[in-house]
Amino acid sequence: MIKRIGSGIYTYMPMGLKVIRKVEAIVREEMNRAHGIELLMPLVQPAELWQETGRWDKMGAELLRMKDRHGREFALQPTSEEVITDVVRTEIKSYRQLPLNFYHIQTKFRDERRPRFGLMRGREFTMKDAYSFDRNLEGMQQSYQVMFDAYTKIFTRFGLKFRAVAADNGAIGGTGSHEFHVIASTGEDALVYCPTSDYAANMEAAEAIATGTRGAATAALTKTSTPKAAKCEDVAKLLNMDLAQTLKTIALTAEEEKDGKVTKQYFMLLLRGDHELNEIKAAKVPGLQGTYRFSTEEEIQEVYGCKPGYLGPIGTKAPVTIVADRTVANMADFVTGANEVDYHYIGANWGRDVAEPHIVADLRNVVEGDASPDGKGVLAIERGIEVGHVFQLGTAYSEAMKATFLDENGKPAPLQMGCYGIGITRILGAAIEQNYDDKGIVWPTPIAPFELVLCPMGMDRSEAVKEAAEQLYADATAAGIDVIIDDRGLRPGQMFADWELIGVPHRVVIGDRGLKEGNLEYQGRRDTEATNVPLADIVAFIKGKVQQ
Repeated sequence: MIKRIGSGIYTYMPMGLKVIRKVEAIVREEMNRAHGIELLMPLVQPAELWQETGRWDKMGAELLRMKDRHGREFALQPTSEEVITDVVRTEIKSYRQLPLNFYHIQTKFRDERRPRFGLMRGREFTMKDAYSFDRNLEGMQQSYQVMFDAYTKIFTRFGLKFRAVAADNGAIGGTGSHEFHVIASTGEDALVYCPTSDYAANMEAAEAIATGTRGAATAALTKTSTPKAAKCEDVAKLLNMDLAQTLKTIALTAEEEKDGKVTKQYFMLLLRGDHELNEIKAAKVPGLQGTYRFSTEEEIQEVYGCKPGYLGPIGTKAPVTIVADRTVANMADFVTGANEVDYHYIGANWGRDVAEPHIVADLRNVVEGDASPDGKGVLAIERGIEVGHVFQLGTAYSEAMKATFLDENGKPAPLQMGCYGIGITRILGAAIEQNYDDKGIVWPTPIAPFELVLCPMGMDRSEAVKEAAEQLYADATAAGIDVIIDDRGLRPGQMFADWELIGVPHRVVIGDRGLKEGNLEYQGRRDTEATNVPLADIVAFIKGKVQQ
């Protein structure tokens, strides 16, 4: 399928390339049907465009930068928002030319720190990216829905089990987005959904509802010795308490530089001991939306007076902004660090022992069984591989690059944009991760390298088998079936094993014995047994199987 020539860089071999071309064809058909207009933007892009939006510096090391012989800077494109915005700002002048949706299928390059999982996390890859332009927010949202529906049709046509989930916009920016994931147990991403409603989101964006309601204080605040218990799990075990009664403390430092002077603000994030921090959510907390990092041991010593593992909101040495997760804000009689090595407080309560949190926010990852945010059930979690993403960009790029049009009143207004991507080459890896068994790949028919393989037995020795195989190949081709003949003269076991490994979904065996009886032997890739089919009916039979 592929051949690695460098870290995260591959040659697409004939079988793999056939799959890619089929994926591209389906994508192109549905994009055209949704009134997308195809163009082709360059792989190498001038730095000036990226500098206009600020992403030249913001994107970091993933953006591969280079200079030409004249010393001018360029980027090897990971995406094309800047270029398409530049195209449109020079070509589109009036509201009468809107809406528009341009797309291309092009090579991308992202200098991943750790390329891994083959095509799943490579550096060079093929992507379809599209960009819509509208005169107002309502129009952009309509274009977004058109693309969302088109993506649903595309992944349905691929024959893959997938799920669309609400997502965070990340480095692309904008106001709203959805990811399309191929469901696979090996997927990198956790998908959160409610089986009894339409709610679905990725782990980064899934809202965690507060659990329980705050009860009255029933225990006295007591400073307790907890030697060598620096983790919540160790504290809970030592005190013979439920982990859910402990607080997990995360110390952060936000830095701001102004007039050459750096100022620091310290934040304490509090989560229940059995919950995990969601860093995407943390980055949206007021005061942490700029540059922040985990506090150093020196800063922790200065602010809290002890080393990490025993921190808590009671008795800090310096002012700290306390940010409590929603669930933590509802807790009573909780266990927290005493800001002293080998000591914790038990029976701590908001209001009585420590001031109410400065900020209450959704900070944590959801867990299976949490209440669904729409109030229609509880949440479940499954793994997925992201293969598509649609964004509502709004005016983030058009304002930065001064991409305007004249509205109905003759006044300039910024273009409303949407952005829509599909990882073309990533589909190969995702499809395989979802469709395989102990024999090899099991390709969905629409994107298989071949729909049908003909396996003639002794083709080099039997004229009847040779003629039947060649005639069936011609008939199947004429019927629009993508077919290949295995004319290598191998023994049946080896031949079948090869095609099961490759994953062609339909196989027909042609042999002298069957021909004498007027039959051919058909077996689907997932079938446990072969089926005899009359020679005269085989093309119609295969056609029916391919179209299922």
